[in-house]
Amino acid sequence: MITENNLSENEEKKDSQDVSHEETSENTVSQDENVHEEDTEHEEEHEDVDISLADALKEMEKIINAPNAGENSKKFNQLKEKANHQIHDEVEDKKHEYVDAGNAPENFSYEHPLQARFSALVNIFKEKYDTYQKGQEEEQKKNLEHRQNIIERLKNLYTNSEPGVNLFKSIREIKEDWSKAGQVAKSEFRILNNNYFHHLNQFYQMLDLNKEFLEQEYSHNLEKRQHIIQRAKELEHEPVIQKALNELQYLHKLWKEEAEPVAEEFREKTWEEFKEISNKIHERKSELSAAIESEQNANLEKKNQIIAEIKKLSEPSETPNHNYWQNSIKRVEDLRAEFLKTGSVPRKLSNQNWNDFKTTLRGFNTTKNTYYKSLKGSQQANLEEKLKLIQTAKDNQNNEEWDIAVPLFKKLQEDWKKVGHVPKSMTNKIWDEFRDACNAFFNNYREKSNASTDNWKENYKNKKTLLDELKTVSNEEGSIEKIEAIKTAWNNIGKVPRDKISINTEFNKTLREKLKLNKINELELKEEGLSENQLTDKARKIKSQISDLEAEIVKLENNLAFFKKPSRENPMLKDTFDSIDEKKAHLETLKQNLHSIIAGE
Repeated sequence: MITENNLSENEEKKDSQDVSHEETSENTVSQDENVHEEDTEHEEEHEDVDISLADALKEMEKIINAPNAGENSKKFNQLKEKANHQIHDEVEDKKHEYVDAGNAPENFSYEHPLQARFSALVNIFKEKYDTYQKGQEEEQKKNLEHRQNIIERLKNLYTNSEPGVNLFKSIREIKEDWSKAGQVAKSEFRILNNNYFHHLNQFYQMLDLNKEFLEQEYSHNLEKRQHIIQRAKELEHEPVIQKALNELQYLHKLWKEEAEPVAEEFREKTWEEFKEISNKIHERKSELSAAIESEQNANLEKKNQIIAEIKKLSEPSETPNHNYWQNSIKRVEDLRAEFLKTGSVPRKLSNQNWNDFKTTLRGFNTTKNTYYKSLKGSQQANLEEKLKLIQTAKDNQNNEEWDIAVPLFKKLQEDWKKVGHVPKSMTNKIWDEFRDACNAFFNNYREKSNASTDNWKENYKNKKTLLDELKTVSNEEGSIEKIEAIKTAWNNIGKVPRDKISINTEFNKTLREKLKLNKINELELKEEGLSENQLTDKARKIKSQISDLEAEIVKLENNLAFFKKPSRENPMLKDTFDSIDEKKAHLETLKQNLHSIIAGE
């Protein structure tokens, strides 16, 4: 009589043979699965497409901001390589332009505007990846201990199981726990997996395993195999071939880990059916290869058209002007971005296509630089003409023959406006020289013209009274209006004796102290009685401060852009938002003052 805990020798021998045959089948599945994995990896190579530098940095930032950034290290490193490659290429382009302009290569110095952001993203990801790796190691240790406990339960099931134990239910629970257990370190997995299947086979061969349980187990696993085969048949008609290959690989994994053993009469039959379907699906790879080849050829044609258009822009049919080159520069930037966004081309032509693109791009830059280099000749002539005007102004700045000198300086100013552009590096320098010479002349002209009517001593007395009044101003309400009134009155008073001129320095020092006390900038003061030169000087200073404030605001807003969702509620960002608001308010006030000066209000 056969009981739950007793099997005949024949059944034991039969089970042993079955397990041996099943192991052979498992090895076959394992080998086939490895082939499928290699195929999938091979297909994934074709997913690589070109991407612009800006888009690569955006994708890197998305990965960093994801909850589990460390899981995407492969994709992040691919994007990092692409971004680094493009930054290097763009720096090389700048170097070519620099050398083409006639400069020595060893003097070249350039930092890519996106280099700092790129480096910051790489450093942030490294920190997150290190944290992720530590967490993975801890998780793998826990999973290893859990899997070892499962193996121990399996071992006890066939060595120490008590009478009445439901073996079918127990082995189902163990196999389900094993399939759900998390990953362990690669160095531990092979030994651990072999150990598990060894004890699983031992369980199937144990002497007290009855025939009824074995039939239940065979039936359950056969049902799993049939489900896998049915899903594989459906994959034959899956329109997305890559998706079919990926899911087929998963089905092979299920077959190996969860669909064994089955009764002997179904083993070869089910495996051959599954293998035949798998082979049919893999035969469709030729369709995928053809689709990839067609897409890559289309990409190659599109990229070659881009190269041809850039080459055409480099060789204008008519003599180009400044507007032509400015429009062409913008168009080439658009074409460059389009080239980088276009997908991959056939691998054997990839390097040649990329080199053609870079060569054509550099050819465009060389031709453009040659044009602007030719402009330097006319700019140099303009510079020489303006230098002559400066020299004439300096020679006559002390001329007191007003009937001759005044019309002369007005004519010099008109001629200055008519002369064309000069080299950018000299623009500010020569303008300052010319303006200073003209100011010196007109200041002398006004001083001598008004000397007979000015009562300098009376002026000093009035200025002394205003200075004393300014010293009493505090920071109470209405103080700013008092300061503006004092400053306006001061501007309307003429010159003082030369030995008393230090009162001007004392007044300006006291004014700065009172402005600081009332937290107001001198350029924001509403004042009247300024001369034309004073108004011009004040306008220039306001323009300079506006430019500085705008740069500071842009810098602060760029810093906020590094955060995924910047908000005032974030304590770390509150000061930054407040600073931006303060600077924008100051900027608006300066713009209004500049408008008032220009409008003559």
